[in-house]
Amino acid sequence: MQVTGKPRLSLLRIIEMNVGFFGLQFSFGLQQANMGPIYGFLGADEATMPLLWLAGPMTGLLVQPIIGAMSDRTQSRWGRRTPYFLIGAIICSISLFLMPYSSALWMAASLLWILDAGNNITMEPYRAYVADRLVPDQRATGFLTQSAFTGLAQTLSYLAPTLLTAFVAKDVLDANGIPVIVKIAFIIGAILSISTIVWSVWRVPELPMTAQEKADLVGKPMTVKATLGEIGSAIKDMPRAMRQLSLAMLCQWYAMFAYWQYITFAVGRSIYDTSDPSSAAFRDATLTTQQAGALYNFIAFLGALLLIPIVRKLGARLVHAICLTASGAAMLLIPGVETPAALFVLMLGIGIGWAGMMGNTYVMLADVIPPERNGIYMGIFNMFIVIPMLIQTLTMPLFYDPLLGSDPRNVLLLGGVLMLVGAVATMFVDAGRPVPKSLRPEAN
Repeated sequence: MQVTGKPRLSLLRIIEMNVGFFGLQFSFGLQQANMGPIYGFLGADEATMPLLWLAGPMTGLLVQPIIGAMSDRTQSRWGRRTPYFLIGAIICSISLFLMPYSSALWMAASLLWILDAGNNITMEPYRAYVADRLVPDQRATGFLTQSAFTGLAQTLSYLAPTLLTAFVAKDVLDANGIPVIVKIAFIIGAILSISTIVWSVWRVPELPMTAQEKADLVGKPMTVKATLGEIGSAIKDMPRAMRQLSLAMLCQWYAMFAYWQYITFAVGRSIYDTSDPSSAAFRDATLTTQQAGALYNFIAFLGALLLIPIVRKLGARLVHAICLTASGAAMLLIPGVETPAALFVLMLGIGIGWAGMMGNTYVMLADVIPPERNGIYMGIFNMFIVIPMLIQTLTMPLFYDPLLGSDPRNVLLLGGVLMLVGAVATMFVDAGRPVPKSLRPEAN
């Protein structure tokens, strides 16, 4: 069966087309699990820590809309999106390899800028590639498979340092104070970043452009003026439901970015009674946090697969609101835990929320954007992620001391409240309704 000229893909092909997302998300997982501790090892101050994470939101804000508009206009023998996959993956691999060799705070922060630029060059075309390649009723499977790979990749990236302690002691440090197990994990990430992308584009290449699509591109030159004009036009014509998603996205991504930055420091205080990044107790807190992160990402991996039929039946909107509620409740409870076991139990809520964030919002988005502008709107939608991150980065240093008492546990309480607000906001989005029975695969 074909819909709108596209062949239906088997589940195996959908999995293979998303293998590259595994490498991309392994890279993101390494950042989330290790950049806070790396900055701590290199002498960063807790209050100004968010400023060192500025690379992610800034590069996403600048890179993804531009790359999105460019990829919509690109013609090459490899396709519209593939050149960007490969260029971004090469940049990521080089940056990941160099990161654990950072000898100073400025060097680690600079490499994070380059690494995030590479990730963002790859990320947006990858989202558009899935929307391009799949017929409408397979998109939930495609994006939730991406979410599953996000969970699996980040499970392994969070767990990598712990697994490596079987071969290298956790207290073996390089001259810069960064544990050797962290260095090895980043080298593994560098290899996966490029190899998985190559596998996906080889096994599931882009569909060739039709004669009409090629003709349409003639009037859309890939110049700076045309690219910026297309971004402006797309923002002006943004679908109503996409605008409605902005509040929920603001709440959930502000909360999640703060969580990544401060969870290790919160665990250090609540379970290990330390705030000293140079102490052995803090290294224990780092490993515990990475194990917890691996657990919530594994839950997200399984959860994303389980959500596929549930989203078809109940709709992405309701399911996403439930996911954010679970994540918010977990964040509110984490500051009170006193043992690693209690922390691990709460990862169930974080994992369910993370599965929803990486899949449901894209299911809702794909329902409302025009197919010929998949690239540009996927890039603009990323602004709904990075602008909340940017706001968090710039505002957290202002009230971390006076309002949150210089306590990272209070950051998590704030994150929990925002997740719950995001759940309520999701229910006002006019998208993500259940798939009609006549369009479900079992009805065909």
